[in-house]
Amino acid sequence: MRLTKFGHSCLLVETGEARLLLDPGSFSSGFERLTGLDGVLITHGHADHLDLDRIPPLLRQNPGAVLVADAGSATELAGAGLQARTVRDGDELDLAGVPIRVFGTDHASIHPEVPVPPNVGYLVGERFFYPGDAFTQPPAAVEILGLPAGAPWMKVSEAIDYLRAVKPRLAVPMHEAVLAKPELHYRLFRQFGEPQGTEFRDLAPGQPVET
Repeated sequence: MRLTKFGHSCLLVETGEARLLLDPGSFSSGFERLTGLDGVLITHGHADHLDLDRIPPLLRQNPGAVLVADAGSATELAGAGLQARTVRDGDELDLAGVPIRVFGTDHASIHPEVPVPPNVGYLVGERFFYPGDAFTQPPAAVEILGLPAGAPWMKVSEAIDYLRAVKPRLAVPMHEAVLAKPELHYRLFRQFGEPQGTEFRDLAPGQPVET
């Protein structure tokens, strides 16, 4: 499996013959030039995960890509003239021969007065799990975790506890654009995750990493 991060929430996962792009949002860049995609997967409808201006041209240059989204995002995409395959917790699908399992229902709470949108996580190829903006516990062991590193809805202690609960072989930080100094959080993830056997690896933007 090869992972290429395009900043914040956006990650290209290449496994087998599949090229799958997750959460191309407004805080990410470089994904606009990608071709040969088999799927574009959206966890939820916040703009930093779903850029309604850049996704349409991305799909035009990737006519074979299947657009997959939670129910809330699918409604937003339909308003932009894009038809998405709507998925919910417990769904399973196959993209270019790679199994995708869907887990999770809701975005983590930001504040009682802020509406909670739908949010799903994707388990790709039974190896890589990306929860979106939630601490969804996958039902089975996960080898690679896209770990939320910072957000208005979380404390770093919650992310550490999530990392310890999932116990992946490898954790890669996601959702770091909201942090002025993400290294402060990364140091804690290494401190508390590596004694349990989890490697924490920051991904340089646009640089593929084999896992």
